[in-house]
Amino acid sequence: MTSVLITSDSHGLTKELEEMKEKHAADLYIHCGDSELDFDAEQLSAFYKVAGNCDFDSLYPEQEVIDLHGLRFFVTHGHLHQVKSSLTNLSYAAEEQGANIVCFGHTHIAGAEKIGHQLFINPGSIRMPRNRVEKTYAILSWEEANDVQVDFYTLKGGKVEDMTYHISL
Repeated sequence: MTSVLITSDSHGLTKELEEMKEKHAADLYIHCGDSELDFDAEQLSAFYKVAGNCDFDSLYPEQEVIDLHGLRFFVTHGHLHQVKSSLTNLSYAAEEQGANIVCFGHTHIAGAEKIGHQLFINPGSIRMPRNRVEKTYAILSWEEANDVQVDFYTLKGGKVEDMTYHISL
């Protein structure tokens, strides 16, 4: 089983990032921006990370493209793609990279949605969630790249039962 832990919008939190890594031995860790930490911060050392609108370290890339066990990930914060109004621009950017998994943040709204051949995952925020009380992050897991599951977890590590998505790609 392959798994990817996805978080975003931690806005200065540090020990919480360490605790997530300790709780979940994932194959890959992704931070979708707005950590408000230096790019080289120890707490982010295991993460692929991108710049959010509140990240000012110039070492952060605006996006990452990552290939893992049959899936291609496009990772960005989302503010440069106007994700608060539509996922269309983000979808086009991911399509240009050949990505089928799109990870983003910025809205602080947790969710997973398949549109066309792309799976969009917003892990929510572990600092200031919107539309839910739970401070969340997500774990994407799969055995076969065409059949994935997205589970959302609270900052305390408990699974958010009404936020499990089984998706065929």
